[in-house]
Formats: sequence, C-alpha cells, structure tokens
Amino acid sequence: MSKVEERTARALLHRLAAEQAESRVPSLAAALVRGGQVAWLGFRGRVDGESPTADTQYRIGSITKSMVAVMVMRLRDEGALDLLDPLGKHMPGTPADEVTVAHLLSHTSGLTAEPPGMWWERTPGAPADELLAGLGSGLSRHRPGRRYHYSNLGFALLGELVARKRSMPWEQAVREEVLEPLGMTGTTTRPRAPHAQGYAVHPWADVLLPEPENDHGAMAPAGQFWSTPVDLARWTAFVAGHTGGVLSPDTLAEMREPAAVDDGESWVSGYGLGLQLVRHSGRRLAGHTGSMPGFLATVWADPAADLGVLFLANTTSGVRASLTKDLLDILAAHEPALPAEWLPGTADADLLALTGPWYWGPSAYLLRLLPDRGVSLTPVGGQGRASRFVAQPDGTWLGLDGYYAGETLRVVHSPEGGVHIDLNTFVFTREPYDASAPVPGGVDEGGWR
Repeated sequence: MSKVEERTARALLHRLAAEQAESRVPSLAAALVRGGQVAWLGFRGRVDGESPTADTQYRIGSITKSMVAVMVMRLRDEGALDLLDPLGKHMPGTPADEVTVAHLLSHTSGLTAEPPGMWWERTPGAPADELLAGLGSGLSRHRPGRRYHYSNLGFALLGELVARKRSMPWEQAVREEVLEPLGMTGTTTRPRAPHAQGYAVHPWADVLLPEPENDHGAMAPAGQFWSTPVDLARWTAFVAGHTGGVLSPDTLAEMREPAAVDDGESWVSGYGLGLQLVRHSGRRLAGHTGSMPGFLATVWADPAADLGVLFLANTTSGVRASLTKDLLDILAAHEPALPAEWLPGTADADLLALTGPWYWGPSAYLLRLLPDRGVSLTPVGGQGRASRFVAQPDGTWLGLDGYYAGETLRVVHSPEGGVHIDLNTFVFTREPYDASAPVPGGVDEGGWR
C-alpha cells in the first residue's frame, strides 16, 4: 500500500494548513514518500493566484549540495579520485590544496562558510576561474578535520572538481548522471514555468517583498537548483535507498554515515558525506535542508523504515523545523508500520554448531545466525560490544557495525577438536577462560577458586 488513508491525509493536511497560516507562508507543498512512492501530497497557499501543484518549481537551496556529492561519490567509485586525496592533487593552486575531498564533503575542511565578496546568495555569481583567482590566504577558520563548520565555498570547490573530472559543467554532469536516471526532469538550475516567486514576508505586517534570483556562477553548486514536489519525492526515495543504479547501496550507506557532529546543546544532528543527519523519535534521518532568499526546503529520509518526508516553500524564513518531523509523527500515529513477518529459514550444520554462548574472558556473549551465513555477536545483558558480521568467501566474517566494523572474525578449530573465535586478536571461548584455548597471556594453572 502506498497512499495514506483518508483519516491520515486529513490530519497531515491540517498540520500543513496550520503551518502555512501560523507561519504566514505564501505557498507550501509537502509530501510523504513510502516504499519509494508518493504516499501523500499536500498544498496550501497560492502561486500566481492558484494552488501549487506537483509540477510547481521551488528553489531547493543547499539540497543541491547532496546532488553534487553524489557525483563526487560516483567519481570515487570509478577510481577517478579518492576521498583522502588533497584537493590540490586534482585542482592545484587554490588556498585549499591540502584539504581532502572527504573534508569538503563533510564540512570539516575548516574553510570559511562564505566566499569573499558580496552576499553571494543575493547577487550574480562569477565564473569559476574568477572565483578561484579571488581566493587569497586566510580562508581557513579551523584546522582541517578539527570540527564541523558548514562551508558553501567548500561545495563550490567540489562543483569545480566535478566539472574538471567530467570535462563539462557540473550541472550537466549532475543532470545526465544523477537527475535524469532518477526521473527528475523537473529539476533545473534556473526557474521554468510554473514556478513560485520567492518572497520575504514582513515581520509585523501581512505584506510581501519579492526576493532576487540570480545565476550564482561558481557558487551555484552550493544552492542553485530548482525542483518540484514530485521530483523532490524521487530524490527523497533515493536517499531512503531506491538508488536507481545511480550509486551502489553501499556507497549511499557510506554517505549516510556520521562523519561529523554538529555540536550544540545535545548531539542530535551531524553530517555525513553531502547529507545532513538527525535523530528524531528513534529514527535516524538523512537528507538536507535548503534555503535561499525567498525559499525554504527540506528532505528527510528514514532508510530503516523506507520512508521520507519533504516540504517546499517560497518564503525567506518562518517555516518551523518541526513541520517535517510532525508529519512523520502523524503518519506513525495513524498508520504504524507493521513488523515484518517472521519466517523460518535454513542454516548449515556447521553454523548451527557455533550458535549460543561464547566468552570474552569472563564476559558472556551470544552468537546468533543472520541471513546469508551472517552472524551477530552480542553481549548477554546488553553491556559490551555488539557487532554484526557478513560472511566472506575465505570462510571468515567481516564486521559491519559497532566496535568491530571492518574487523575480521575467524573460527579456529584445533587438532584436538577444540574451537575458539579469533576476533582481531581477542579470543572468545566456549567456557570462561577455557584453558584448552590459546587465551593470550595464558590461564592461571590453579583455575577458578
């Protein structure tokens, strides 16, 4: 089932209507995406005297960055660059030569947030060669890797990196390799009809001021794109995991991994590789917010639930950050997801023999089987290091998460018939400190007493 129930749709529309009225937004569009399909679309306000539609364009601001980041990851997967490469290896001569591609993607480069010159979001932009020529020393605000510091300039550099690697404008590469394969034909660098006019709403009166719109030149990769509700729904489905062949699922999952924490009063948000991250009501959401003069937009996806939410608005400020999360909460309250049915599977005898208790010293762990000969190792009582492991062709297992992510688990059989687990030098045995196993440091000959 894709579409929401009528009762749910009414509650969702009520929340959207309250946002549009209370925050005084000229027009507002929102959507929920479930299972890769649009489950609900809602609209309030007016664009040129009419209700906006699924095909009405709004500017999406920094959501553009995520699309540029996908192009960078495609280049990485092809072997055209490495995330640990310094920018100077591919674009020599900038003041950011020593900053890595990963630093730029995760906003940990330490570069200044904005480019030198006038307020770039409200003025026409310069071409890349002019922007780069105007970058002098003093662009760094922090040591690379020290902390999360959002940098629009950093993504301008990534856009130019894409352009040089593809020998075409960055937007052409993104369009041909990302947008078109995902069916996002309504996403463009400049507005096309029908589109919303961007406005500032007077803080103390119900009047509007049209905001400027320009081609931002070399800064465009930081926030140039316009999109539609239906196109942004396709993007939301992509972030949730419906990659459409644009990226491998593993690469997209890598982009959603936290690379930096946005350190505020509490650690609830951060940044991956071109994707913002946030926790809400037990959900781990990935996506991006966007703002440009006259426009606000947000995309959040919950890959674990195959669910997403978005909104688009033509106002410079005012839409509450709680809107998207409230829409997710309404859906959860009205149509809670059913747990997947449990079905019995199959297991090889050699794996069944490994299930049950194991001991890391005196600490008890349980080994359970996962699909495709995978295993999990979890502490009894929940205190300790838990990880899942995927089977490898050589008979070992590779850690997927937790403390042992990327580490190798081996099951070792001794000539005498004993068995133990070697997990990156740690030895797990069938009994606490089994003297018959090669426990590092040995086992006291006197035994337990």
